[in-house]
Amino acid sequence: MGQRGAAAVFMPSKYVFPGGRLDAADATGAAPALDARCAARLAAHCPPDAPQPTALAAAALRELAEETGLTPASDARWRFIFRAITPPGRTRRFDARFFLVPALGASGDSETFAGAEDELSHLHWIGLTEARALDLPFITEVVLAEVQALLAGTDQPGVPFFDNSGPVPTFRRIP
Repeated sequence: MGQRGAAAVFMPSKYVFPGGRLDAADATGAAPALDARCAARLAAHCPPDAPQPTALAAAALRELAEETGLTPASDARWRFIFRAITPPGRTRRFDARFFLVPALGASGDSETFAGAEDELSHLHWIGLTEARALDLPFITEVVLAEVQALLAGTDQPGVPFFDNSGPVPTFRRIP
């Protein structure tokens, strides 16, 4: 995790996961291999003009490399674990997908994050209990709870999806 700058327009000083906006180049960029179930879940509950699952995975890979200087092993299994759309009326809205990928075998400096760009500061590995004590956005707290359950061996009955795209907030699980 890393900390956003105090002067950032969006979520200043909050600790967040690496990630960000989908770029046009992600539609044709290098993407990690996704199994069929993961790709189907990424495409579920999306409008016809939504980005393709491979573009979302390419964006995640690119953002991870930019913000941490790390690139997961080419055979790493990417797991789509959470989706959230922010409520209307917010200054910044997003339709975020969260992935879990093993750090083992990643290339880059995983101690000093020397290859990272300057978007996040205080980049460091942190245990789940310690992470939950940081200044986190609400959605990050919820995702961390999901990760903690997954790591404890709890079965995930579909990917959690906080859908605030319409007039009524909806929580569902993507099977």
